[in-house]
Amino acid sequence: MAGEFWLSDRQWAVIDPLLPKNQSGAHRVDDRRVISGIIHVLKVGCRWQDCPSVYGPPTTIYNRFRRWTIKGVWRRLFAALVAFSPNDVHMIDSTSAKAHRSAGGGKGGPDIQAIGRSRGGRTTKIHAVVDGKGRLIAFEITAGQRGDAPFAKPLLEPLPSARLCLADTAYDADKLRKFLTERGTTPVIPNNPTRKNIQPFDPEAYKQRNLVERMFCRLKDWRRIATRYDKLAAIFASAVFIAAIIIWWA
Repeated sequence: MAGEFWLSDRQWAVIDPLLPKNQSGAHRVDDRRVISGIIHVLKVGCRWQDCPSVYGPPTTIYNRFRRWTIKGVWRRLFAALVAFSPNDVHMIDSTSAKAHRSAGGGKGGPDIQAIGRSRGGRTTKIHAVVDGKGRLIAFEITAGQRGDAPFAKPLLEPLPSARLCLADTAYDADKLRKFLTERGTTPVIPNNPTRKNIQPFDPEAYKQRNLVERMFCRLKDWRRIATRYDKLAAIFASAVFIAAIIIWWA
């Protein structure tokens, strides 16, 4: 079948050492083949049951994806790789993904499962931080109507402090500026037109912020991220973890 995805030798050399080893239970089938199948589904946006047979039974592909989501494997793999980021520059922004009707009905209700109503309809928002090379290093999934600024500090706080932090006017808040300054980071945030006390702003440094927009474009080339089909926020987040690992870190 044309258009299949297979992990390259270089990508596999990065990922394989970080996968769970010596686990109890039945012996796992070929990790490289199964993970390639998971990536294929996430990239092309097909149903799990339509995953090409060259990757093995679709139930095996989906069950591995779901099981490793529950165990936090994808999150830990992402964290292990982004630890190599230099953290010299941080850029923060958000984007929304349309929620398909099949994404409804998750346990706990739409807000718990990060689905809300915004101007774009039913959406999930991805709040993200990228480094100076435009690589995703942290993100949070929320309902689409949630504001941007309240999630900046929780996203940035666990990261090492950077020299600069670039963000658009949605993040022009005194509390965020104070937080950044206290950790030794220079805010590069345009002043909101309603601001009375104008803050310093470096327009030349701000030009780098296009990297975060380009990151979102590449992320949304994965069709199961551009459109959310999954009921559970954790499952959708795992798709973002995997896409980031393959696009930027493997």
